[in-house]
Amino acid sequence: MFSKVLLTLGLVTTLAACADGRGPAAGQAQAARGAASAGPHPYVGMWVTADGRIRQELLPDGRYEEARDGRERAYTGRYTVTGSHIDYVDDTGFTATGDVRGGVLYHEHLVLYREQR
Repeated sequence: MFSKVLLTLGLVTTLAACADGRGPAAGQAQAARGAASAGPHPYVGMWVTADGRIRQELLPDGRYEEARDGRERAYTGRYTVTGSHIDYVDDTGFTATGDVRGGVLYHEHLVLYREQR
């Protein structure tokens, strides 16, 4: 009986915290708002191979689009950044990685440079 009371009390406390904006989802929402207000990640933008054949755009929403030999959107998917490391998952489920060192993106066997506007 006592354990049922504690369980019920815990559920009521959790529901009340969520209802008034103090629950776990509120913390996640606040973190997302903070990240959004900080502006786009420094890696967001267009990256291009030296010969221009491969163009990869990292979008601010965590998506990427890659063009190859003039074929727009040859690969699309999502990416996440941890420090200077990038993990990619394309829309078919294929995964790849990249690392930014000295302002250069090393993406698997590719070397990409920031596009100069």
